[in-house]
Amino acid sequence: MIWHVAGIAEAFASPVTRALVAATLAAVLCALLVIGGLSLARATTPALRRELWLRLGSWMVLLPLMIVPVLAGKTWLIAAVSEHSIQFVVMLGLLLVNFAALDHWYGFFAALPPLTVCVLAVATIPRDRPGGYIQRTALGIFGFMLFGVGLAHLGYMGNDRAYRPLVLLLLLAVALNDVLAFTTGKLLGGPKLLPATSPGKTVSGACGALLGTTLLVAVIAHFIFTGSVLDRPLLLVLLGVLVSAAAQAGDLMLSSIKRDLGIKDMGTALPGHGGVLDRFNSLLLVAPAVFHYVGYFVGFGLDQPTRIITGP
Repeated sequence: MIWHVAGIAEAFASPVTRALVAATLAAVLCALLVIGGLSLARATTPALRRELWLRLGSWMVLLPLMIVPVLAGKTWLIAAVSEHSIQFVVMLGLLLVNFAALDHWYGFFAALPPLTVCVLAVATIPRDRPGGYIQRTALGIFGFMLFGVGLAHLGYMGNDRAYRPLVLLLLLAVALNDVLAFTTGKLLGGPKLLPATSPGKTVSGACGALLGTTLLVAVIAHFIFTGSVLDRPLLLVLLGVLVSAAAQAGDLMLSSIKRDLGIKDMGTALPGHGGVLDRFNSLLLVAPAVFHYVGYFVGFGLDQPTRIITGP
């Protein structure tokens, strides 16, 4: 029935899930040994050692926050990716779109974005304050569509019986994408990618992340979608390219927002990373892109009950 709504009984049913979790733990352990070795040997500058330790420490906090909700069940997954807004209409829209995902009601889920945008367009008109209307409305729509609808696609994936390995792959892939971009950029250097938008990013880092992430996603997705229409080399590679490109675009998009606002980070909760949103920005575009790409070929939860809360 709706076993996947909550509970962790089936968390490790898929061998891909077990492999991804084990590989993540192994990668953290290797990083700990490598950074520890570099520190003991004083093979790098003190500033770089400090940055590496801060990043590793933050990932050790982030990874459980990313992985545990995925393993725990659909309810926890949807709760983990929900964002909230101070504006009533945006908040209501976020609650409804995530409720539609939890209810496995695709028609309502698909209808809510345009309907909420229409409501946002007229919500402030009765206040008779035309000054600043475009700014208020545009920011509300932008916030709802990006931080609400974008991440809600990740939650909707939880309606599929085998969602865990795919969602874990996406979370780990965007994390690896960031690490590869940083590492490759530091090692190879070269011209900046978009210096005014994100001064630390290089062309070599972007290419390294694209190649590495594409390879990882294509290989692991083969085991996730074995025997399906999507299990073709070209389609798997395109999926990998889509994940890496969307992740980097999401990161650059948030960088553009921060530069426009005149801030460096969205917060200081994670040393070496900034705020939590600074680390999850890649998913804002990856989630809907992968949802519709995978959904086109194999769908999500097509064999599961729909409208499990509101239905008869």
